[in-house]
Amino acid sequence: MHHLIETDPFRFDGTKRLKLKKQPHQVKDFYENKKDYKELLSEFHEELDELQSMMYAHNRYALLLVFQAMDAAGKDGTIQHVLSGVNPHGVFVRSFKKPSTLEIDHDFLWRTHFRIPSRGTIGIFNRSHYEEVLVTKVHPEILLESQRIPRSHTQNLDKVWKDRYEDIRNHERYLYNNGVHIVKFFLNLSRDEQRDRFLARIDTPAKNWKFSEADVKERAYWDDYQAAYEQAINETATPHAPWYVVPADDKKNMRLIVSQVILNHLNAMDIHYPKVSKERKKQFAQYREMLLKD
Repeated sequence: MHHLIETDPFRFDGTKRLKLKKQPHQVKDFYENKKDYKELLSEFHEELDELQSMMYAHNRYALLLVFQAMDAAGKDGTIQHVLSGVNPHGVFVRSFKKPSTLEIDHDFLWRTHFRIPSRGTIGIFNRSHYEEVLVTKVHPEILLESQRIPRSHTQNLDKVWKDRYEDIRNHERYLYNNGVHIVKFFLNLSRDEQRDRFLARIDTPAKNWKFSEADVKERAYWDDYQAAYEQAINETATPHAPWYVVPADDKKNMRLIVSQVILNHLNAMDIHYPKVSKERKKQFAQYREMLLKD
């Protein structure tokens, strides 16, 4: 394999503070041209599929990939392009949109917790439990009006967010202790590039279905969202559940970086195919003979 993208500049695991304004939205291309990009992505697909098959057979660990971003950053496309080569039986994608009535009737971690991937599989969250310290932080009326939290707990909103960061840290530590490895991605899109992508959704008939008035309205809260993301990442970045702040203005680069990060984490996991005992090997030999005689 000739690919090796340095991912440390994008990694936040609590050892350094994130300042979003200092993070790049674009970096030098990791590919030479479109053909080279496709070849690199194909290599990643092959290796990811191989490691996921081993993980499935080993059946001890799960991998949870969390994708968060501003609208139009490319979450769907990244998930599609990065994991399209992996056997579907070992990968599950969950998209979390506006909570249902049933979900609102439960605690804020409930709707994501029961979709945590099972051992041997990769689970992908398109948005996640982090919405509860992002959207609700930018729009606290959601918390106060829709989520029926005891009033005594919502008198001090700063304490609500502090408690939720702590709950998320504890939750992710609990999952890690039970064999669920967590990798979180923030696809870091610039404001100008978001505007261009919204315009493309209006100007390109094939993309019209993607356009939402709500997205443009949320754009007015850009600075609030950037602050919410920065704080959420700083509060919840840990060695066992790191964040990667990935430049998102170039989709090809973004997909290659995400692929490399996932590969790095799978390679670092203690996974292997189950070992076969001597007795079992003898049985294999007998069955082989039977099949050859058949």
